[in-house]
Formats: sequence, structure tokens, C-alpha cells
Amino acid sequence: MNTVTILGYSQAYASAITGALDLFALAGVTCQRMQGLPPQQRFSVQLASVGGKDIECINQLTLKSHIAIEDVNTTDLLIIPTIGGKVENVLDNNRNLLPFIQHFYRAGADIASNCSGAFFLAEAGILNERTATTHWGYADLFSQRYPQVKLQPNQLITQDGNLYCSGGGMAWFDLALLLIERYCGHDVATDTAKAHVLDLSRGNQAAYAQLRSKKYHQDSEVLVVQEWLENHYYQVITLNKLAEQVSLTTRTLLRRFKIATEQTPFSYLQSIRVEAAKKLLETESHSLETITGLVGYEDLSSFTRLFKSVTGLSPSQYRKKFIR
Repeated sequence: MNTVTILGYSQAYASAITGALDLFALAGVTCQRMQGLPPQQRFSVQLASVGGKDIECINQLTLKSHIAIEDVNTTDLLIIPTIGGKVENVLDNNRNLLPFIQHFYRAGADIASNCSGAFFLAEAGILNERTATTHWGYADLFSQRYPQVKLQPNQLITQDGNLYCSGGGMAWFDLALLLIERYCGHDVATDTAKAHVLDLSRGNQAAYAQLRSKKYHQDSEVLVVQEWLENHYYQVITLNKLAEQVSLTTRTLLRRFKIATEQTPFSYLQSIRVEAAKKLLETESHSLETITGLVGYEDLSSFTRLFKSVTGLSPSQYRKKFIR
């Protein structure tokens, strides 16, 4: 039986802790009971905290630890749940977790973070030059703090060696199912997913992300161009027209825009158009051809390819998933 240790701390998401506890503890149990078969528990699951102290979660729920992390001699898997409070404050108040994360990493345990829990792995220095993901809404902050990490914010799950990360707050069940499959095989993971009415694979989190405007730079001319694009994205736009807005040469605008936003003006424009299309698909009953025209494109097929490359879904799939 493999040991799973969930590392609890103040201001964590309660559901990312209790949900993972349930899913691992019931792997090999729930489905077997439903089928009248003897249960075969696959994991020994424990909730640990520094000093074995109670865990005050972000929703004011208090969880009791099973064990002090100091008393955990070995574990197959260490899970870091989601940060619920302000990331910077939670990291500062829980720096005593970092030596334990580093210790179990050096000991060869699998280390997994959910959502913003990846900040703890990065703070511990074990994500340097490694692939990782986190919640799409924290991607810019994460990249600023940890430029040496190969962040993939559109990915729902990443694996790099024995390091696993998952994206949005409820992605703990995607992460847990993947790890159940790693330890117990596809059949047990599938049975666990079916028993709990969960999708075994949800692809990526790009469809859930909102436009990150990337306006935290100090280039005033680029800011003017960004705002102009956001207000005129539906028009036919040329590089010359953009450069005219700020009296720059096209070459200078391209260079400064890329430095400020890490995108070209036209890739930024594409992001704006996709975001506008998402809102129309969520709220309006227009045909796909009409929506394509409203966001500045003439060809439905080319816009469909762009939309899918950004969100992971076709426009019709996105509408079906998110229409209000």
C-alpha cells in the first residue's frame, strides 16, 4: 500500500485537502462496494502539518492533522494543496514548510502541487528549469517571481520527473486521478472516476482562462497601442495604423511591444479577438459566422483554427460548455 501525505498549512483550500483525502482513501474501495466485491484499499492517506497543529483553512474550517510532518519518516507521495489566501502572505507565513518539501524531494518521493500550491514548490527551488503549471490567474505573478521555471499556464496537468503540478483550484481531482493511475493502473483510476462521477481527463485549462492584458510594464506608448487594440479589435488593422497611433516607426513599435508584453501586436490582437468571441459565445445566440465577423475575421475556418489553438475547444464546443 502506497503512502500519501497531504501537507496542510494555514489559509489552504479545505476542498483541495479533504477532496484528495477522500479520493485516494476510496480508490479500490467505492467501486468494489457498489459491485458487491471485497474492497481493496490502495493508499494509506495522512494529513500532516508542522508540529501536528490544527489547520485553519481559508473557509474558516479547522482540520485536525493525523501526524506532525516532523514524524513522517517516508512517504511515496507528498501533496501541496491550493493556497487560499493572498499568495505572498501565505508563502511568508509558512516558510517552515520549505525544508520538508526539499527533504522529501531529495528522498525520491513524488511531489505534487494543486493550483497555487506550485508556488511552494518554486519557493523550495525544486522547480528550477522544470516544467510546471498553476492556476491561469496566477501565471503572470508566478512567471515574475520564478522566471527560471518553465511555466505552462494552459496545461491542466504537468509532469517533469517526479514533480507534478495541476492548474485551477478544483483540478485536485484531475491530479489525484492521474496519480492513482500512476500507482494503481488505468483500470483502478477509471473505476475511481466512474464511482465519483468524474471525467478521467479534462485536457487543458486554456478554455477557462481570461485575457491577461499584460499592462504591468512602464512603456506608455505600448499601453496606448494596447488600449487602442482593445477598443478597435473588430476593424481591419495594419501595423502602419498601429504605429501611427503613437508616432513610432513600425520597426520600433514591434521591438518595444515585444519587450513590454512578450507578444507581437498581432498575437496580442488575436488574444483580444478570441476573448471577445468567448463572451459572445457565452451570452449571444448569433451564428458562428456572425460572431466571426463581429470580432474582425472574415473566414470562419481560419478563426475556428485560431480559437481552438488558444482555448483547446472549437467555438461550438466552447458555446456548449459555457453558454449562460
